[in-house]
Amino acid sequence: MAGVPTLILFLCTVKDVLPSNSRWKPTWPSYKVPVILPQSTLNLDKPQFDAETKLEVVSSCGLECHKRSPLPTYEEVKDYLSYETLYANGSLVETEVGIYIISRGGDGSQSRSRTKRQIYGYDSRFSIFGKDFLLNYPFSTSVKLSTGCTGTLVAEKHVLTAAHCIHDGKSYVKGAQKLRVGFLKPKVKHGNKGANITSSTMPAKMKFQWIRVKRTHVPKGWIKGNANDIGMDYDYALLELKKPHKRKFMKIGVSPPARQLPGGRIHFSGYDNDRPGNLVYRFCDVKDETFDLLYQQCDAQPGASGSGVYVRMWKRQHQKWERKIIGIFSGHQWVDMNGAPQDFNVAVRITPLKYAQICYWIKGNYLDCRDG
Repeated sequence: MAGVPTLILFLCTVKDVLPSNSRWKPTWPSYKVPVILPQSTLNLDKPQFDAETKLEVVSSCGLECHKRSPLPTYEEVKDYLSYETLYANGSLVETEVGIYIISRGGDGSQSRSRTKRQIYGYDSRFSIFGKDFLLNYPFSTSVKLSTGCTGTLVAEKHVLTAAHCIHDGKSYVKGAQKLRVGFLKPKVKHGNKGANITSSTMPAKMKFQWIRVKRTHVPKGWIKGNANDIGMDYDYALLELKKPHKRKFMKIGVSPPARQLPGGRIHFSGYDNDRPGNLVYRFCDVKDETFDLLYQQCDAQPGASGSGVYVRMWKRQHQKWERKIIGIFSGHQWVDMNGAPQDFNVAVRITPLKYAQICYWIKGNYLDCRDG
């Protein structure tokens, strides 16, 4: 296939097709993304659902390890972006994909155990209380998975999360077949439904309302990699709910280079398990990046995995500010920085390829997924 190295370089990198010329507004770049379409499907045996859920993923392949890794071939990229679909009845289907460019001119450190919390110095997380905050955008887009992770609403019936929340790289986790998504809502006392359930001094008590998941999509890059080498690059999954959630959701977008992020920062909210029942918000600076990962030191605990990483930038076409999900919080990595071990929390970037794939999963029509 002629031009394969050039094509793979395009497919695996994030290119700023239309750089911002605004000096006073961080502006969303415009991207022309590839097209990813199903080519064939294969019915697989029903999974055993025997894996234990792990709320954090530790990888020994750090920043330099990823930077040294050779670019995958065209066939490897197609293989990594092929995916499994798990249905609520337990049936499992594998889908092979094709990758196309449609438009003219378009575009090893050693493993170390970790027992400490993923907190860096002063704990900079903020618990979000009160229905006036929890039920308002953007905090209302964060949901809890019955396996213990966090997810983010990205469409009327879809939730983006981390693949390891439902699959350990080898097998589906216990509870994945009957997976549910929890939405925080105020508790209403019987006989007091017309009363004001919150006040300026007392936060409203909240409870989770659960919706069953109809099907899940997991890329084969995660299933093949099992969180080593390329595995963590593909630690994302999409859940389709059995019914619409009727909340405002946050759109996905292609991750700009870290230097273009407002203040170089990212934001995300999750259900950290050291603060049960609380939604926890944080923001921090991006320390480094690869084509597929953002390295940062946002304070986080297990349970926050799967949170949507977002930024707010100016949308030139619509002339308004807009938040978009540009990544998925994955977990922890030890990184060898010039011979000194340093630990980072890692988020999976939504690259043009991943955007095309996730968008197709959501919309089912590549024509709606051409601009990232």
